[in-house]
Parts: sequence; structure tokens; C-alpha cells
Amino acid sequence: MAVAEPRQLDALCVAFVEDDPATRQALSLLVAGTPGLRCVAAWGSVEEALQRRPMEAPAVILLDIGLPGVSGAEGVEPLRARYPQAVVVMLTVFEDEEEIFTSLCHGACGYLIKNTHPARLLEAIREAADGGAPMSPGIARKVVRFFRGAAPADRVEAQLSHQEVTLLALLAGGESYATAAAAMGVSVNSVRGYVRSVYEKLHVHTKSAAVAKALKAGLI
Repeated sequence: MAVAEPRQLDALCVAFVEDDPATRQALSLLVAGTPGLRCVAAWGSVEEALQRRPMEAPAVILLDIGLPGVSGAEGVEPLRARYPQAVVVMLTVFEDEEEIFTSLCHGACGYLIKNTHPARLLEAIREAADGGAPMSPGIARKVVRFFRGAAPADRVEAQLSHQEVTLLALLAGGESYATAAAAMGVSVNSVRGYVRSVYEKLHVHTKSAAVAKALKAGLI
């Protein structure tokens, strides 16, 4: 009869959300074979992660973006609500700026590309658990370029109307155009007009970029 290995009581608990079985298994084996880390769950979708809670709560969740059903970017907030003690790090093949900023605005603490060297990936897991924000170099450059182009708070505040700032705050909180319109007492067409105006004033092209710029300026 095989004797079970003693559990590492102080091990860092890690979970993955990855739809590719081979990648999911490789990540699980990497973590399971690393002293001080323990893989507590390897889910195939955000929906499964929300439904099947592991015996031990994860401290770090590595989340793919290109998932069936709920995407990784959309899944950050519900996963953080389900596992409030966990930090979420995106692990994906995508370097699309909208996906990056959507994920970060929704609460992801880091963003890594899947070809990250295993040693760096393990380092990033510990870094995230310690309060860091691990990012692949190409992603970090995109983030730095974005914030270098962000207007100072006083300039942004002077550019935006009260209605536009209110709308950005609602969108940052997850409201849709329809629910934001209802909360502001205006039509959906008016909301779309505000959005176009915000894009022009802030020199952005996506909702997530507008929200990120307003957050950086301390307006919302």
C-alpha cells in the first residue's frame, strides 16, 4: 500500500482556469512538483470555477482569456467575488490592449504570456501572492506607454463634464449602457453620445481604456 506524501501545511495554494486539457495538466504538474506550492484546482471554464469550489481556497488563480462561455477578462470580477482571498493573474496568448486593460480594470493583478519560462511563471505566482503585479515584458511596455500618455488629473477633470464622469464611474462599476442610462435618467442614445465625447476628449478608442485613464487621474 502506497504511503501518501506529507502535506505541506504552509504551501501556497494555486488554481488554474484553462480550457486546453494538455496545458491544464502541464500547469498542474509544474505547480504540484514545486516545493512550497500546491495545485488545489484546475478548471476548464469560469463557470466550472464558480460552481466547483475546492477543499482548499486558492491564494493565486491563473486565468486564461480565450475561454468558452464567459471569457477570462469578464470572469475576473466573479472569480474575485467567489474567492475573495485570491489574487488573479491572467495567463494567455493574447496581447490585445483592450483585453489587457479590461482584465486589469476588473481586478487582475498581473498579466503573463503563456510562453513565459516555467521558472519565471513560478516566480510570478509567488510575486502575486506577496502583493506584486507580475507582467510579461511586452505587456508591461504597453501599460507604461498607456499611462505615459494619460493626462494629469486636473487636465482630465477640466475636459470631462459632470455627466461624463458619472457615466465613467457607472461603467467602471460594471453597468451596461442601458442600466447606466436608467441610473442617470437619460436615454441610451444620450449615453452613447457621452461615450463618443469621452473617447474624443481622452484620445482613447475603448471603454476599458477610458475607464483606466479616469482611474489613473483619480476621477472615479
